[in-house]
Amino acid sequence: MTDYRKMYFQLAAQVADAVDLLLKAQQEGEKEFMDGEPYSGPKAIALQDENRDSE
Repeated sequence: MTDYRKMYFQLAAQVADAVDLLLKAQQEGEKEFMDGEPYSGPKAIALQDENRDSE
């Protein structure tokens, strides 16, 4: 029989780790922003869509 309780707690622990990782990344980004150069306006970044078929 599958141990759903164990699976649930493993998932919960991994979700907590992911949340901690995202919070740390946000805090580092905010610190870098505050320590960086003054805001000079929006910047555009072109992203390539991997799912788009080449035409």
